[in-house]
Amino acid sequence: MPDATPAATRAAPNARPPPLSAGVVLAAIRPRTLTAAFAPVAVATAYAAANGTARYGLALACLVSALLIQIGTNLANDYYDFKRGADTHERVGPQRVTQAGLVAPETVKAWAFATFGAAALLGVWLSYLGGWPILLVGVFSILSGWAYTGGPYPLGYNGLGDLFVMVFFGFVATLGTYWLQAGAVPGVLWALAVPVGALATAILVVNNLRDRHTDAKAGKRTLAVRLGRGAGQAEYAALLVCTFATPVALVVAHAARPWALLSLLSMPLALPPLGLVFSVEGAALNPALGGTARLQLAFAALLSLGLLL
Repeated sequence: MPDATPAATRAAPNARPPPLSAGVVLAAIRPRTLTAAFAPVAVATAYAAANGTARYGLALACLVSALLIQIGTNLANDYYDFKRGADTHERVGPQRVTQAGLVAPETVKAWAFATFGAAALLGVWLSYLGGWPILLVGVFSILSGWAYTGGPYPLGYNGLGDLFVMVFFGFVATLGTYWLQAGAVPGVLWALAVPVGALATAILVVNNLRDRHTDAKAGKRTLAVRLGRGAGQAEYAALLVCTFATPVALVVAHAARPWALLSLLSMPLALPPLGLVFSVEGAALNPALGGTARLQLAFAALLSLGLLL
């Protein structure tokens, strides 16, 4: 998923990458995207705690697993977008370490597979505790993280990126975390997964709107490329509406206590990125990425608090 750090120009094709530094490693990991891993674990664990079924050691393991899969996906994106020609000197988005010549492509690829491997090892233990549903979740999550930009039919290049993020960073991560702690998935968890996945998808929508011209040149057929800027703007707005409507609907349906409405206090954070999405293009959309990530973090934290009260 996208980040919001400054863009860099591509190094000379045959230039030797500079020595690694902590800053370069962080740029490769893209820490600002990791809210997508935190949000589902926080919301699911808060609901489990409210119902007396929380197992915090397993919740921590779920968080580490989600972080590893997110980081592995980021690294794979860095490598495959460079190899497929989506990241070039024309890039207007955040710095990608491969495209910028900071790390050799094969090194980034090795990092990606090592990170996915670590997630798989942790997943073996979680599968032992949670049974075959967790095994399936782990296998498909890792494979999909790789297939987002890798493989013979990369999801992100064929207009399926939005669906991938909604499914895996919303429903799969939220429901899987709760299942491991409680051994079941109540119906309300499906609803709670909607805003979690919607905000993760909204970050991707901003990324795709910003990159739609360079993506089109590289044959990356995201929804923003296929349907145009207006459709992307409408999708972003619809995702925000779904996000804030969900806690209201749950309270009205008596499926959650009124404290869940605390999540609406994050609504002012939605206004700056929403304004940018409807007013600017290209590199000027970069602040909307960070703004949407901050919104996701705040919403998930407030919703979790509301579920606990």
